[in-house]
Amino acid sequence: MTLDFSVVANAWPALFYGVLGTMLLAVCGMILAMIIGVGGVAILRAQRRLSSFLVTAFVEIIRNTPFLVQIYFIFFALPLAGIRLNPTVTAILALGLNGGAYAIEIIRGGVESIPKGQTEAGLALGLHRGEVFRMIVLKPALKAIYPSLSSQFILLTLTTAICTSISAYELTSVGQRIEAETFRSFEVYFTLTMIYLVISLITMWALAAIGRRAFNYPDR
Repeated sequence: MTLDFSVVANAWPALFYGVLGTMLLAVCGMILAMIIGVGGVAILRAQRRLSSFLVTAFVEIIRNTPFLVQIYFIFFALPLAGIRLNPTVTAILALGLNGGAYAIEIIRGGVESIPKGQTEAGLALGLHRGEVFRMIVLKPALKAIYPSLSSQFILLTLTTAICTSISAYELTSVGQRIEAETFRSFEVYFTLTMIYLVISLITMWALAAIGRRAFNYPDR
C-alpha cells in the first residue's frame, strides 16, 4: 500500500472550515453548559424539593447514558413535539445539555468547598443571597474548579466528533466526506487525529493563559 497525503493537502480549505465548525460547536456548547451548570447549582442551593429533584434527575440521566443516544434522542424527539432544528443547533443543544450535567457536579463540588462562614458573613453584611452566591461563593469556587472545567471543555471539544452522526458540520464530517471521495482512509483519519491533537493542545494552552489572567488574585 502506498501512502498518498496529497489528497488531504488538496482538501485543506475544507478541513480548515471543519475545524471552525468544530470550535463553533464546542464553544457554544460550553457556554450553554456553563449556564446550565451555574443555574443548576443555584437551584440545588435553594433547597426546594421538586426543583432539586428535577436537577438531580437530569444530572443522573445525562451522566449515565451515552452521548450518542442523547443526541439521537434530541434529534428525533424534538420533531415529534413540533420543534425542528437544523443539525448544528441540535448538536449545540446536545453538547450543552451533556456538558451542563457534568458542570453542575463540578461547580457544586467547588461551591461546597467554600466555608459556610463566608456565606454567613456576607449575609451579616446585608448582602442579598444572590449577591452572596455570585460574589462570595461562586467566584472563589470557579478559581478552585477552573482546571476541571478546562478539562471538561477539551473533552467536549473532542465529543463534537460524534455530532457527525446527525450530519452536523464539523471536522469529522468533513473527513468522512474526503474519505468517501478519495478512498484514502488511513491518510484522512491520521490527519484528523493530528488536527484534533493540535486543537486540544492549543485549547489547553489558551485556557491556562485565560485562567492565569482571570484568577490572578490571592485565595484569602
